[in-house]
Amino acid sequence: MEGEAGPPVLSAHGSAPRDMTDERGQAPAAHAAIPRILSRPQLVSIPGEQFRIAMVAACPMPARRGTPLRVERLAEALAARGHHVELITYHVADGPQQLAFPVHRIFRHPVYWRMPVGPSFRKLALYDPVLAWKLSRVLTTRQFDIIHAHHVEGLLVALPARLRHSMPLVYDAHTMLSAELPSYAPGLTRSAFGAVGSWLDGALPRRADHVVAVTPDISDRLVRAHGLDAARISVVTNGVESARFRVDSPPAPDGVTRLFYSGTLAAYQDIDLLLEAFARVRQLRPDSRLCLSVSSSFEPYEAMARRLGVRDAIDLLVDGFSELPLRLATADIAVLPRTACPGIPQKLLNYMAAGKAIVASSGSAKVLEHERTGLVVANGDVHGFADAVLRLAGNPPLREELGTRARETVEREFSWERAAEKMERVYARLLATERSARAGGSGQRGHA
Repeated sequence: MEGEAGPPVLSAHGSAPRDMTDERGQAPAAHAAIPRILSRPQLVSIPGEQFRIAMVAACPMPARRGTPLRVERLAEALAARGHHVELITYHVADGPQQLAFPVHRIFRHPVYWRMPVGPSFRKLALYDPVLAWKLSRVLTTRQFDIIHAHHVEGLLVALPARLRHSMPLVYDAHTMLSAELPSYAPGLTRSAFGAVGSWLDGALPRRADHVVAVTPDISDRLVRAHGLDAARISVVTNGVESARFRVDSPPAPDGVTRLFYSGTLAAYQDIDLLLEAFARVRQLRPDSRLCLSVSSSFEPYEAMARRLGVRDAIDLLVDGFSELPLRLATADIAVLPRTACPGIPQKLLNYMAAGKAIVASSGSAKVLEHERTGLVVANGDVHGFADAVLRLAGNPPLREELGTRARETVEREFSWERAAEKMERVYARLLATERSARAGGSGQRGHA
């Protein structure tokens, strides 16, 4: 079943992303001096209860994609507000960047590897069971108030430990499996994978004490399609480092109209739609180029790009967050072709923070307002996508207007500080309910 190449196990001498805990589980005092691309949030004094949070992430950490990024930024923001956060996660990381909070990894020797998205035999049969054991061990030796599990695999890992240690469990729902699983399945099996995903969407979240949904879409689907109690679901959207995307001296125009896409090239991103639309754009705007700042191989799309006659107009760059602001500054139009996305694409918030004019399929547009902060196209409409790009390519004032409004929106409404504040309220309500139940002599804990 396993379709991944085995990751290289690298030496841990010096440069490896070691745990930030020593053998006694204590965080070393020197970790604040570790260099990092982005400055960490400054510790602020926040009145009220301070929580001890065991955060579970069944994924590589750190990694430059949606789930790991939400885990990292949310943990940082909570720690900056005075809460104690410890992360229990895989031994895999994109690179040697250290994290700003204590980390417990499943194996001592870390691996630098851009792990493919989606389920795999290795993760389900090895990494996740070991992660469940590691979480139970950490909970046994250290004191926490709450378990915060990210994504479905994190929830599966946390459920046995929650039962053993009798601790409230928050499930952070980043997506819906009914939409995600079919994208990993071949041909005729997609409908079966979708059915399995739909069943899991209804069965697993209700086993948590509270569900945090990344978008209102996920919350609504859990309530309407699966009968979860709306009172046990909260919406906490992602944030974005808006200041990071302001480039003081953007490059001067050079007569080229650049379309920009960043992230993975997984099948669910609908890159084939983007290539077809770009081919239509090139027929009328031969000065246009498509810049792909990506974390996976373009090989699956090479033949298609050549057949469409656009391969020579595509620039491939290795994705990196430190380079992203300047790359966006050189772009004229940011594109988001994905047609199905229950969560919120982090790239969308990045595009908005950079003040870019955006063309997005409706399935991933989420917080975009058509004609106000971007142009939203019906899912699967290649002609409509190309027409929207062409409209922006020929109208620089409109690009400027849409980009300015997009940036103002994220600066006003989407920050990790705000997300942490909302999460605090979730923790406080859940723990108050737990204490009230215990005081009343009830040993039962409700489910979402």
